[in-house]
Amino acid sequence: MRKNSIWGKAAAIVAVASLTLAGCGGSDDDSAESDLTKVKLQLQWVAQAQFAGYYAAVDQGFYEDEGLDVEIVEGGPDIVPQDVLSAGDVDYAISWVPKVLGAIEQGAEITNVAQIFERSATTQISFKDRGIAKPADLKSKKVGSWGYGNEWELFAGMQKDGVGVKDIKLVQQAFDMNGFLAGDIDAAQAMTYNEYAQVLETKNPKTGKLYQPEDLEVIDWNEAGTAMLQDAIWAQADKLEDTEYAEQTVAFIKASIKGWAYAKDNPEDAATIVTEAGSQLGESHQLWMTNEVNKLIWPSTNGVGLIDEAAWKRTVDIALGTKNETGATIISKEPPATAFTNEYVEKALAELKDEGLDVLDEDFEPIAVTLKEGGK
Repeated sequence: MRKNSIWGKAAAIVAVASLTLAGCGGSDDDSAESDLTKVKLQLQWVAQAQFAGYYAAVDQGFYEDEGLDVEIVEGGPDIVPQDVLSAGDVDYAISWVPKVLGAIEQGAEITNVAQIFERSATTQISFKDRGIAKPADLKSKKVGSWGYGNEWELFAGMQKDGVGVKDIKLVQQAFDMNGFLAGDIDAAQAMTYNEYAQVLETKNPKTGKLYQPEDLEVIDWNEAGTAMLQDAIWAQADKLEDTEYAEQTVAFIKASIKGWAYAKDNPEDAATIVTEAGSQLGESHQLWMTNEVNKLIWPSTNGVGLIDEAAWKRTVDIALGTKNETGATIISKEPPATAFTNEYVEKALAELKDEGLDVLDEDFEPIAVTLKEGGK
């Protein structure tokens, strides 16, 4: 926090005058800070490079440049971002689209205002000796899933290939890869930026060296055609009718995209920023995560944050038509028109383009990251 300048000891003859001046004038820095609008952003998990762009936007002053003083609120296993946002406890939240669609059907008045992740990071991985190269191969196998709304791409991919949930042995997977590494799970859920790396950070007992990508089969739901939209920025739908909140939303999206552009161009620095913000992940794992998350955003097809209607429709269709182990679907009817809008992200992108930011980066190339044992 910037401090007021402190007056030195004044001569007794001018003490009263000095005190008067000190009381009447604060520093320019304090005045500037008081002009910032306080904003709270709810994450869907704890501090990690999945959210590197937002941490970078704080660290680099991009939010301040837009007149915002942003507080990032960490998530956790017992925190549902869309519920926190719907209750009005924060101004914006980060969450996956399929997880929010159900909340909207239950009455949550929130809107997707920027689809930051263009691609899905969810995969199903297996060791090559299990013979699982495609969704159809999951039949009769022990298939891991975290549940809690993370399972729908898996179920959609299986059902697309004629495999029902009852055709597999569904295993409740912990938020680690211990069960998979122990052989209790044939095919495990793994995010490209996290659990997949956890396996590659582990020694193969047969070789004494770290596992390699060639030891694994990976089912990518983007390639299978059942990818669903993931990390998006959600706003309070009713407040968007207020001009001040609407303008704030444009400013927030704009600064957030600048944060993600910074993470793309400076992945090592972005990883360090997240670590200094309190993440407990190791150095190589944090950098891997930053790099893999960048791949979900860049290159951007139409501009970072712009909601692709075909991808939205695919996500909604899967939410309507895919059944879980109880026969339930995510939603029973089409979401309302207020579920998403490109109005605010389009304004943010227009301003960024005017400022010279490449919001597509068609030439984006990820860096090479060497994982170390345990992600150190």
